[in-house]
Parts: sequence; structure tokens; C-alpha cells
Amino acid sequence: MKSFTSLLLWAAIAFAAWQDNHRPKMFVQLGAEDVDRFTGNTTNIDFFRLVLKDGNYILIGARNIVYNISIADFSEAQKLQWYSPDDVVKMCLVKGKDEENCQNYIRIIARNEQGNLILCGTNSFKPVCREYGITAGSYTFIREKPGQAVCPYDPLHNSTAVYVDGDLYTGTVADFSGMDPIIYREPLQTEQYDSMSLNAPNFVNSMTQGDFVYFFFRETAVEYINCGKAVFSRVARVCKYDRGGPHRFRNRWTSFLKSRLNCSVQGDFPFYFNEIQSTTELVEGTYGSLTTHLLYAVFTTPVNSIGGSAVCAFQLQDITDTFEGNFKEQSELNSNWLPVQSVKVPDPRPGQCVNDSRTLPDLTLNFIKTHALMDESVPSFFRQPILVRTNFHYRFTQIAVDPQIKTPGGKSYDVLFIGTDNGKVLKTVNAESAHSIQRVTPVVIEELQVFPQNVSVRNLQIVRTDAHPEGRLIVVSDFEVLSLRLHRCDKVNSGCSECVALQDPYCAWNTLSGKCKSVGATRWNDDKIFIQNIQHGVHTSCPSTGRKIDASSVGYSASLPKPDIAGGKHNGDGEVITITHEDGNNFIVPEVSAADSSALHYTVETMAMSVVAASLAALLVGFVSGYLCGRKCHKDEDDNLPYPDTEYEYFEQRQNVNLRMPAEPKLLPQEEVTYAEPVLVPPNKTMNSPKATLRKNENLFQFSENYNPPYARPNRDHFGTLRSQRDASKTDCAGMGYRDGFGTTRSVKKVYL
Repeated sequence: MKSFTSLLLWAAIAFAAWQDNHRPKMFVQLGAEDVDRFTGNTTNIDFFRLVLKDGNYILIGARNIVYNISIADFSEAQKLQWYSPDDVVKMCLVKGKDEENCQNYIRIIARNEQGNLILCGTNSFKPVCREYGITAGSYTFIREKPGQAVCPYDPLHNSTAVYVDGDLYTGTVADFSGMDPIIYREPLQTEQYDSMSLNAPNFVNSMTQGDFVYFFFRETAVEYINCGKAVFSRVARVCKYDRGGPHRFRNRWTSFLKSRLNCSVQGDFPFYFNEIQSTTELVEGTYGSLTTHLLYAVFTTPVNSIGGSAVCAFQLQDITDTFEGNFKEQSELNSNWLPVQSVKVPDPRPGQCVNDSRTLPDLTLNFIKTHALMDESVPSFFRQPILVRTNFHYRFTQIAVDPQIKTPGGKSYDVLFIGTDNGKVLKTVNAESAHSIQRVTPVVIEELQVFPQNVSVRNLQIVRTDAHPEGRLIVVSDFEVLSLRLHRCDKVNSGCSECVALQDPYCAWNTLSGKCKSVGATRWNDDKIFIQNIQHGVHTSCPSTGRKIDASSVGYSASLPKPDIAGGKHNGDGEVITITHEDGNNFIVPEVSAADSSALHYTVETMAMSVVAASLAALLVGFVSGYLCGRKCHKDEDDNLPYPDTEYEYFEQRQNVNLRMPAEPKLLPQEEVTYAEPVLVPPNKTMNSPKATLRKNENLFQFSENYNPPYARPNRDHFGTLRSQRDASKTDCAGMGYRDGFGTTRSVKKVYL
């Protein structure tokens, strides 16, 4: 019992060491005035995916249609319809695909230097790309070309594309079966059917920076194959000036390299979040005292593992340093993957941008063909995840960043928006990012239930226009697209401490008007007028009142159920914002009542104590119940069991048998006892071979015919063996007894007792 209790306590301590699931400061149920909606086609599901900002409009790729939506009022300004030809649809059905997949799903939207629109669609499993001109608000078809290696065949395949300097760089699959992954820029591509280059990748994003184009994806780890199957996150790069190599390398990348992205909880045995799901664009900012370029990404554990998600940041310089480090190789099939010695790396170094890649020597090209993987992984910028969520109910799917929001104190923070697969959007910030790159203090400012819980967030993007300089958050699902405000500062009107307690970089308390105002207000940078403290959530100019405040409300969304949140109150339909306070770290820290309807409402310590108490109570009740039942059901000794004591009866019968056995007869005085005594005699000299020592039909031992004990059976000797049927006199020519086959003679003696 003691060991069981200790085990539970140790489990509670170990779990408590994990980063807590930080509860949001605000739970927001969207109202009608807080969100703009676009549902598109009402007869079929549009499967919205891509979003491209085009001035004051956004282009949204869907099934057979590209919608042009006004950001101002989120109304449909125009749409471009592009259906697959009938013969292509029929061939798709003949190939075994269903009608839902035999549609034209738009998977690439880009603008070229001329301002024309480039679209690529699955076209019923026969990819096609088109170019459209935009004149006077209308689209004019210019040309069409095959989309193989540019757009995926299957709408479920993940792909990415980026238009750079007149070329379209894509990461997708190049065949109908989806077994030929490729990173492509006409006419260059990665090695075909080569697991050293790409091993069943799922692409999530691509971007350009400097001389290189970067691709982010997850794939089956070839370096881990000897230990089992695992999926690792990767970043790969190619040079924008790569022109291929000579001879057989003329259509192959000469600069392709890839490295692992490391998003893990640090320790002696790190816990890895191996599967990247989404990334932001590259942003520049000041973190602590360092000004650098960062990108943020969301990672998850495998679907058959512990349900977990994390957000990590990566520095562009760390990615570059990794590609300048050691290569990784496997010398033999069953060998470990080890770093390549520097003396084995050819010159010029593989993977670099050169003036003309077609002049590279074969030694460099052959090396990079088999050594595309780098030895070192890219570390996370803060050396730990910014936010960790362990939850069986949802995982992170998408992320967007609003970079370097400046607060009245002069500090700037990156605000992150994270989408989940159960229709939620989390707004979070690292409260320590402006002060240190060694510490992380995640703050979940808001949790918004934007879609029903069975709907996944497919895309997130922040857009700003002249009409909306404060910005809007575009949230995309398969069924609809939403436009949300980035903050709700005006809803926190209870006092200075509550406004500061949000730790929202968009919000600050205006001492002149006595209201919580948002970024962009007049004299926003004057910290004498606007009060905010993102790092701690308290300010000496507005000490905490210790009161629990319920903010005012706005309407609920009609499509979502009204939540029942303890501690929050609402009049009619409304938005619930609950902020509470508690002591900690020598100052008042804001704490929020549980906002996640599916989250735990108890701390880990409380849960562990409850389990231990319940276990002790169960053991005590079981012991008492067993004791009382034993007393009540006790019977006499003879009737204690429904069957006889078989073990006792067995030994009793054995004893009776021994008593019934007749005693051995006692020998009377002067009674003769006869026994045989073996006597060695010289062997018969007439025997010339070992075979002559054997005599047929005779026993090993022989006795005189006068020897016949009264208790012996007929024809058996004293040892219980059958006697020979031959006459004893015929076997003893010397008269010295009876000789056996081994040259021994048996003599008979009589002893008188």
C-alpha cells in the first residue's frame, strides 16, 4: 500500500514538472458584431484553403471557384469559376475516384511580376495551371499549361508554393499515386524515388530569404530507420541561382540540403514534438537585446502518442549555421548515422550558391546526392517551446503572427494566433520575449470558439488595409471564412488593474479617459498616460483591487452553443470575460477561471490527492466488507467446505493401506538363509574371441538346481531374473560352480543364523 501511494505521488510530481496548460485570461464567444462571415457555395462544401491579399480584397481558393472578397465588409466582390472538362471528370471516375474528389480544387494562388494571377488546380486528378490577367475588375484568360510537379493530383495531399523572381517553386507530389515527392522549379527537381532526398514528405510552407528558398515539411526519418519508424520535421533549402549540373545532373538540384527542426522540452531525455503542422512568415524583431529574424511554427506529437502540441520559434541565423555544419552519413546499411569528417567533404563545398552550377565537378555532385542531410538539428530560439498544450481533445493546426506590437513602455511583442482542430483560436504572447531570450513565460490572452467543435481551422492570416489599419484576423475552415478583430480591449471596462492584467500588447489603460484603449490611440507611446505591464500583468499606478470582475457582454454567435462558465455571468446573449486575481511571486497575478469547457477544473496536486484518498477508502471498505462476510458465512469445521478435504483423506487412506499390509515374516533361529556370492575365476582359455564369451539362451547369473528358496517363484533366481532352461550340470565342466558369460563363477553358501 505504501509503495502504491508513493507511486501516485511521484507521478503527480513528474506531471507537475511539465509546463502547465495555461488557462486563457478571456473566454470569448463570438457575437454578431464581432465577426464577419463568408459561407460561399450553399449547395456544396467549398473546402476553403488558400488566402492571398490583393489590395483591399482577399482571394480565397476553393472547389472550382476563386472568390474575391472585400476586406471592409467581407462581401463577395467577384468570383472566378474554373470547372474540370467533362471528359477529364469521366476519366477520373474510371480511375476509381469518387465524384467528390473529381473536382478542380485550387491549390496554388500567386501573382507574377506583371500582376497577373497564377492559379493551379487538381483538375480531377489531372493538374493544370492557368494565368489570368486582371483588367477593370475582371479576369481574362491568358494561357494554360500542365500542372504536373507543380500542383498535387489528390486534393488531400499537402503542398506548398512560392513565387520568386519570375519562377514558381513548389513542394508536392508528381504522380497519380502520390509516391513521387518533389521540390520543383522548372526544369530542376529533387532525385526521383530517393528516400535520401525526400521520404514521404508532407509540406506545410515555403518562403524566400536572401539567396535561398526554404521549404518546411515533415517526413519519415531515414536516419532513424534502424531503430523503427519515426517522423521528423525538416527545413530544406535550394539556391535561387541553381542551374543544375552537367551531364546526368542537368535537371537536378545541386544545392539541395535539409536539416531537422528541434522543438522539444529540454531534459536528460528530451520530449520531442516531431510533426510540424504550420509556420508563420519570417519576421524581424528585437528579443531581449538581440535583433534578429524569427519564424514561429506549431508542432504536434503523432496521432497514436500522448496528445500534445507546442509552439516553437526558430532563428534564421541558426538555420543558416546548421547548413554550414557537418553532413550526416551512413557508411554501411546497418551502420549508425554519423557526421562526415571534414577531410571527406569535397571542394567547393556542396550546397552553396555558385556562379554557374553547371561547372561543378562530379565529386561535389555525387557527394551531395548521397549527403543531403545535415548532422546538427536547428534548435528552438528560446531553447524551449513558447507554449505547450497537452490535451486529448484537440491539437494545434495553424499559426499566424502579428509582429512587434509596441506597448506604451517602449517594449515590442509578437502576438501569436493559434488555430486548433476543434474550432478554437488561441491568442498568446511570450511575456519575457522583450526582456530575455533565456526565459519563456507564456500568456494565453484569449480563447475564441470560432467554429463548432468538430470543425478544424485550416488557415490563419492577418491582413491590414487602409479601411482597417488595426488589422483583421482571417480564419478559414472547410465550410466558411471569418474575419475577426485582433483584440477586445473595449470590453474590459472594469478598471485599470483588469486592463493591465490581460497582458495584451494591444491594450493599455488610459489614465485620462479612465478606459481600456487599444493600440493606435492618440499618444499611445506616452507611458505617463497609458499604463501597461506585459511582463508581470500588474502596475504600481493601478494596484489590484482583489475583486473579481465580470465584463460586459455582446451577442453570441447563433451557430454556436452558449457556454456555461462558472464564475462568469451574462445577461441574455453575450460574451463572457472573466478575470480573477490570486497571490504569487510576491505580487498579485491575474488568474482566469477555467475557460475550456473540456479542460480540467482541478490542479494536478488536487487530482493526485483525490486519487490517493479514493484508493485508501476503497482498500478500507474492501477489508471491512471481507471481514464481515467471513464472520457471517463461517460454519462448523465439518461443513466448512462443500467437498471433503481431499488432501487429508488421501494421507489417511495411505496410512490405512500401510496398516493393512502384512508384516515381514520373522526368521526363526537356525533357519537357513541362502544367498549367492559371486566369485571371480580365470576366463576360459579356449575362448579365442570376445564373441566366445557370450552363450546363447543363458542368463547373466546362474545358480545350482538345488538352490530353490521357498519364497522364490519357479524358474526365477534370487534376483528375480529368469533362470536358464538348460541343465546346470552341462554348463560346469570343472565342477566349480556355474560360470556366466563374463567368466565369473557363482558359488552357493549356507549361513546359519
